[in-house]
Amino acid sequence: MLTEERHQAILARLEQEEIVKVSELIQLLDASESTIRRDLQELEDKGFLVRIHGGAKKSQQLGFEPNMSEKTAKFQTEKQKIAKAAAQTIKNGEVIYLDAGTTTLEMIPFLSAITSLKVVTNSVKHASLLIDHGIDTMILGGTIKIATNAVLGINAGEQLRKLRFNRCFMGMNGAHSEAGFTTPDPEEALIKQIALEHSQQAYVLLDHSKFQQTTFAQVAFIEGATIITDYCPKNYLTKFRAKTTIMEVIQ
Repeated sequence: MLTEERHQAILARLEQEEIVKVSELIQLLDASESTIRRDLQELEDKGFLVRIHGGAKKSQQLGFEPNMSEKTAKFQTEKQKIAKAAAQTIKNGEVIYLDAGTTTLEMIPFLSAITSLKVVTNSVKHASLLIDHGIDTMILGGTIKIATNAVLGINAGEQLRKLRFNRCFMGMNGAHSEAGFTTPDPEEALIKQIALEHSQQAYVLLDHSKFQQTTFAQVAFIEGATIITDYCPKNYLTKFRAKTTIMEVIQ
């Protein structure tokens, strides 16, 4: 069987089963273990699946976007530690951009101690909490996306293009060593892209589950930002460190 035929068979199996084992694929495709593992590696590099111990699982749906409550429930402790480390990079008197997202939201309680800080955000929820903490806040104007509370659209983009930041702190749905940083919504991707490009120092805040995940719209290549994470899985760490700085808060 040709390589392309094996790849198609593996992906077809994943559509049926969600998870496949190496041992099952060896029998199904009449191939050696080394061949199957190489196939799985190649398919993972392209973002089609995620390798797990003894096999692989289906990659997440490219256009799927969990809402804020669903995101908040996951990895809460890890997000708080990531947020604290991110806040510690900020200096007094800086202007920062705070992207919509549950991990960036966790940064806000840590910002009160920073003097003369100005925060620009595209999140209604973030803006409200920033005001509650007495932080100088500017919110972009535009259309509000209910699922993520993010302000999007042409007006938000045009307003953001006129601003510059010392630092930006971004949430992402996926970070892939080849596909880069991605999010399901192209409009949201554009806002994130502008913020990254207009910041002297850019950070992407990710929990470990986001590594080697790919969603619909690319925001930037991995080289475009420093990653702050609880930890990067060891089998991905070398690839990511070859392209950017990884700050792990849990060793």
